[in-house]
Amino acid sequence: MIRVLVAGLGNMGRSHALAYHANPVFQIVGLVNRSRPDLPVELQGYEVTADYAEALARLKPDLVCVATYSDSHADYAVAAMEAGADVFVEKPLATTVADARRVADCAARTGRKVVVGYILRHHPSWQRLIAEARALGGPYVFRLNLNQQSSGPTWEVHKALMQTTPPIVDCGVHYVDVMCQITDARPVEVRGMGLRLSNDIAPGMYNYGHFQVLFDDGSLGWYEAGWGPMMSDTAFFVKDVVSPNGAVSIRMPESARSDDIDTHTKTSLLRVHRVDTGDTDISMADEPGHQELCDREQAFMACAITENLDLTRHLQDAVQSLAICLAADESVRSGLPVKL
Repeated sequence: MIRVLVAGLGNMGRSHALAYHANPVFQIVGLVNRSRPDLPVELQGYEVTADYAEALARLKPDLVCVATYSDSHADYAVAAMEAGADVFVEKPLATTVADARRVADCAARTGRKVVVGYILRHHPSWQRLIAEARALGGPYVFRLNLNQQSSGPTWEVHKALMQTTPPIVDCGVHYVDVMCQITDARPVEVRGMGLRLSNDIAPGMYNYGHFQVLFDDGSLGWYEAGWGPMMSDTAFFVKDVVSPNGAVSIRMPESARSDDIDTHTKTSLLRVHRVDTGDTDISMADEPGHQELCDREQAFMACAITENLDLTRHLQDAVQSLAICLAADESVRSGLPVKL
């Protein structure tokens, strides 16, 4: 039995807590949240405290799930490892490259397992997209975006996230990770642009941005992300990988909405276009939803602990994808390309 403490009970924290609750490998020993959350019935029997350090010291968990805001991820993860716990930490791993490396160095020093919440790594459709793209051969053009026309409670969540993290970093790490898995090449330069489209967000922050990343094999990637009630719902979900030999694309149904969380991971249909043979459509109609993906992430966490998986490359990849997105943010703010 893996005794787990969950810190942060927003959308992702609740989903991870539900995954632990449903999996007999885990036992939830406590929940941490700064305010008293409105929890689903499955989680209402667990103790909730506002003090992470106190709960960590008193409960002595085997595993800590860090699903708080981004600026506390590194400190919470390191504290958990120093206390003898393994860690599942939501993306992004940290808000600076130095802090991300601090987490990776702590994992190496203590021998603790750290899994970063890259949910697409556990999604069969995205695994298939990566495999099909690699089979085409590079160099690649990556065209990826995720714009969210958020309002009401979702806009409030986005404004809270933007206290520390712009959209191109928060969501961008997922898709840059996909780029890096496909090309295996070294990123060499990032160019970013962004715009503040609302006075409701934190000073100095922007809620729309896009960037380009160049790789040493000649591949180049584009990623775009915007949050807020002003965002267009047209072409909000573009997922294309193009090579000299063809392309792999996610085709969304016309009914897809940017404010539906399952839309962010579901693919519906993969279209593989080959220059020599034409198009092949691969149906993904029975793919997992958001909660099932969180269940799969935590099953992988359990496997990493019980089977002593080597997660060195996993953490290296998480640091690299974060470094690319933070370079994009630096480029937005400076107006200059950033060499990696």
